Amino acid sequence: MTMTHTDVVRACFTCYITQDRETAEKLYAEDFTLTSPQDDHIDRTAFFERCFPTAAALRSHELLEVVPTESGEVIALYEYEKLSGERHRNAEVITLRDGQLTEVQVFFGGPPR
Repeated sequence: MTMTHTDVVRACFTCYITQDRETAEKLYAEDFTLTSPQDDHIDRTAFFERCFPTAAALRSHELLEVVPTESGEVIALYEYEKLSGERHRNAEVITLRDGQLTEVQVFFGGPPR
């Protein structure tokens, strides 16, 4: 059974929270890139070294919305709380190809209201 784009995105977030890197690596294309206010077009290797392990710094992480767009991308909105008590809400625009993430653009938000 083929997963929808939103299913793949949800699976990636689950892998991140559970730190299931083995499964996650199958969901990210070899040419994957991530861009955020902290990272400018980092590659798959840098993503798995820098970003993927950060779940240990979180007290909670809630995926609020996962919405497909007409252009084939997926927008994900999530809220998280760090162990320090800081809360944030971010959005991501996610591009997929053949059931794998090829690009993620992260937009940092402030504390939820």
